[in-house]
Amino acid sequence: MDSYSLPTDKMRKLKNSSKKPLVLISCGSFSPITYLHLRMFEMCTDWVRENTEYEVVGGYLSPVSDSYKKQGLAPAYHRLEMCRLAALESGWIMVDPWEASKKEYTRTALVLDHIQHEINEVRGGVETSEGERRIAKVALLSGADLIQTMSEPGVWSQQDLDHILGRYGGFIIERSGTDMDKALESLSKWRHNIYPIPQLVTNDVSSTKVRNFLRKDMSIRYLIPEATLKYIDQHNLFKPDHPPPTSRSSSYNNSNHKIADGEKVSNGA
Repeated sequence: MDSYSLPTDKMRKLKNSSKKPLVLISCGSFSPITYLHLRMFEMCTDWVRENTEYEVVGGYLSPVSDSYKKQGLAPAYHRLEMCRLAALESGWIMVDPWEASKKEYTRTALVLDHIQHEINEVRGGVETSEGERRIAKVALLSGADLIQTMSEPGVWSQQDLDHILGRYGGFIIERSGTDMDKALESLSKWRHNIYPIPQLVTNDVSSTKVRNFLRKDMSIRYLIPEATLKYIDQHNLFKPDHPPPTSRSSSYNNSNHKIADGEKVSNGA
C-alpha cells in the first residue's frame, strides 16, 4: 500500500475542552459487518459521555487480512467494501484498510500501535474547536466475547494483553451468553483500563448468524445496512452455490474510498 494514508475525513473536533479526545478501534472479521458492529460505537459514545473524562472524536473499523484463515471469511477486498458501504451511514466511523492489506496476520496490539502512531505522532493528535491539537487516547472497542477469550489461559500472550489492556485499554460491550464479570476476574491487573458497557437494548445479531441465514436463503434485511446487503447480493457472497474467490491482492483508495480495479478475532463474527 504505497499510497496508504489513514482516513481522517470524518474525525470530529474535540468540542468540550475539559474532556480528553478518544478514538475507538474495532478489530474483527466483519464477514459481513452488521448493525451491531455499528451500534457498538454509538453505545460506547453515549456511555463515555456520561461516565468518563473522555469525548469520542472518531472510530475505525479494521478488518483482518485474508491470512486470518477463518471459516466464513470473505476476501479482504469484499469485507473492506462492505465496511465502507456500512460506514457511509455514519458521520464519524471510518474504515482503515491497513490491517486488511497485509499478507500476514497482524496482531491487535500492532493495529492499535499503528493507529496511535498515525493520529498522535504523524498528525500531532486531533483538533479542538479552538484550533489546537491534543493527543488522543486510542482504545479497543469490542464485544464481551473477545474479552472472554482474553481471560482464557493460553489464548492471548501475556505480552499482548499487557500491551492492549495496559497501554490502550478497552471499552467492552456486553453480549448475551457471555459472563463479563467472570471474564474480568482474571484480568484484574488491567481492570482500571477496562470499561464494561451494558446493552440497554439487547442485540445479539452476529456475522455468523447472518451467514447462516444467507446459506438457508433467509432474509437478512434490517440486520445489516441496506447498501451492504445489496453488495452481498451483487457479488453472491456467503452463498453455498457461489463461493467467493479465495483472495486477491488488496488495495484501498483513501481519496475516493473505493476498492480499485485489480487490487487487491473478532467482534460478533
